[in-house]
Amino acid sequence: MKDKQKLRSQEWFGGLTKMGFVHRSWMRNQGYPDDYFRGRPVIGICNTWSELTPCNGHLREFAAIVKRGIAEAGGFPLEFPVMSLGETIMRPTTMLYRDLASMDVEESIRANPLDGVVLLTGCDKTTPSTLMGACSVDLPTIIVPGGPMLNGYFRGQRIGSGSFNWMIKEKTKKEDWTPDDMLEAEICVSRSAGHCNTMGTASSLAIMAEALGLTLPGMAAIPAVDARKKVMAHLSGRRIVDMVRENLTLSKILTRGAFENSIVVNAAVGGSTNLIIHLIAIAGRIGVKLELEDFDRLGSHIPLLVNLMPSGKYLMEDFFYAGGLSVVMKELGNRLHRNVITANGKTFDENYADAPCYNRDVIYPIEKPLQENAGIAVLKGNLCENGAVIKPSAATPKLMKHSGKAVVFENIEDYHARIDDPDLEIDENSVIVLKGVGPKGYPGMPEVGNVDLPEKLIMKGVKDVVRISDGRMSGTAYGTVVLHVSPESTIGGTLALVQNGDIIELNVANRSLNLKISDDELQRRKAAWVAPEPLATRGYVSFYLQHVLQADKGADLDILVGKSSSEVKRDLH
Repeated sequence: MKDKQKLRSQEWFGGLTKMGFVHRSWMRNQGYPDDYFRGRPVIGICNTWSELTPCNGHLREFAAIVKRGIAEAGGFPLEFPVMSLGETIMRPTTMLYRDLASMDVEESIRANPLDGVVLLTGCDKTTPSTLMGACSVDLPTIIVPGGPMLNGYFRGQRIGSGSFNWMIKEKTKKEDWTPDDMLEAEICVSRSAGHCNTMGTASSLAIMAEALGLTLPGMAAIPAVDARKKVMAHLSGRRIVDMVRENLTLSKILTRGAFENSIVVNAAVGGSTNLIIHLIAIAGRIGVKLELEDFDRLGSHIPLLVNLMPSGKYLMEDFFYAGGLSVVMKELGNRLHRNVITANGKTFDENYADAPCYNRDVIYPIEKPLQENAGIAVLKGNLCENGAVIKPSAATPKLMKHSGKAVVFENIEDYHARIDDPDLEIDENSVIVLKGVGPKGYPGMPEVGNVDLPEKLIMKGVKDVVRISDGRMSGTAYGTVVLHVSPESTIGGTLALVQNGDIIELNVANRSLNLKISDDELQRRKAAWVAPEPLATRGYVSFYLQHVLQADKGADLDILVGKSSSEVKRDLH
């Protein structure tokens, strides 16, 4: 460091003053030598480890490995905990707490003597929440994704964590699986540390991080327990010190081109629809304009190259062995911005010029893709004036253009109470409409959009029907599912006005979703609609309900959009 006073941390540790004495002396009780306070870049390791977040349960070990790399490169590593978000455990949904966790990260970074940050992530909301918080401070930052679990195997067949969840009702109702069968599958599905091993949201967001240029190249797909993941964590610790010396901040990496690359890559790998909400929120924090329509314009005509569940048959471990994301980056060629800078200081061209594929049944060539035009489709119409989304690669082709009678559930409790009622008027041509599961309605916009089919349709062998909601869907899920309807029903969007028997028309090719009633009838229903009572009147949930934006705006809190820089003007004494 040519000028040590340029280090932000020296505002805490560099002065021969009372406050310099205070800051250094208290830190010394942990046994740090004097040279650690004399111009070493201070690197914060933001750790989302928690025993309540199974996907992140190995990040304690990763933090130690990252520390080793930071110290070797001449940095001063300091680990700090933040709120962790376990999608498989937390109620009512981790999405309710994504923005709260981002506040924790932002203020932890800003309030402390940090020059750079390493984000340790895993379960899906820990990636966007930590990145959103870091963006609002804008220091040099690198992401170390925790990695997917090893393949699950059940009776000789691959079994995908997450994706298998959506088969359970069919297995028990139609295939007569016993409790012992279920227990065996339960044990087989999650057999190592790491996040879900399908192309679910956690995998999609790890890939997002690499596609944005925020990880070392080739890191996203490496399984959590592979020694090569540890090597990459070690090298990431070394690299963040150089990023501080180069002043390679987040805003220099997260350009418009980087966001466009992430949209294209997500389409090519068959990634989660959840990327849309998170990427818009991240862009809002760093100051890049990103709109819902960008995902259709940039991604909808990208071919699907990766044969992974839920859109295909393999798992993340297979993807890594086939060559991983590097192969996809190379195959996409000029569909990506090749000259954007990444965390290692090199461009996409430099990072992914040499990327051999070892299994073309897992990663297809761009000339002969697994599926054409596989990206996210953005729908508009009177049922979703501000937009809705569908994932064509996970949908049933014959249902992509469909008209059917609505079977309406006013909320998730109504759905659970009636979906298996033998007298429910529903058939394979019906359209299931679920209300009250948007950002304000649940609250938190849970992953319930791909609701299970009724038992009587399952017994008939029906595999899919059109489903529409203002909620989200797990990236591990599949089906002809319309999501993120905006405005949501709870604030009086048209979805709130749908009644049983109404005809709904879906036409994905035309990007349309419409409720087929007259304008007069629509206005009559709007005039009669009564807003529900708030779901909370105190605490964080009340605060969230007052400030959360709609899905098409990333469901961030309005007061968090943008950034406040890294400057802290007042000391503690």
